[in-house]
Amino acid sequence: MAKAPSQSVPSTPAATTPGTGHHYAIVVDGGRQYRVREGQELEIDFRHMPAGAELVFDEVLAVSKAGQLTLGAPTVKGATVKAEILGLVQGEKLYVQKFRRRKNYRRRTGHRSISTKIRIASIA
Repeated sequence: MAKAPSQSVPSTPAATTPGTGHHYAIVVDGGRQYRVREGQELEIDFRHMPAGAELVFDEVLAVSKAGQLTLGAPTVKGATVKAEILGLVQGEKLYVQKFRRRKNYRRRTGHRSISTKIRIASIA
């Protein structure tokens, strides 16, 4: 039995028009790089800051605005990303097991790491 040819989804004009892109930035935090855009919510490493506080990322590796990409060497001078702290969240439980064969030794421990949830307020 032959399959019907797959239907392709037509692309939007904004996706094919050069020079129109989303406003985003690439920031470094805790040894990780994040591609962020305004209004995006993400979880980063734990910060001892209250909910509602403002967090500023100074290490910005790249900024894309209206399709124009600015790369830093190594960072973009004067570029900052401001975020609002929404609160703390716990990750899923991770289990660590130790086992020694033929020694009647088994240990199982677990932990849930705490992260900070943020919302990107502005890219400047």
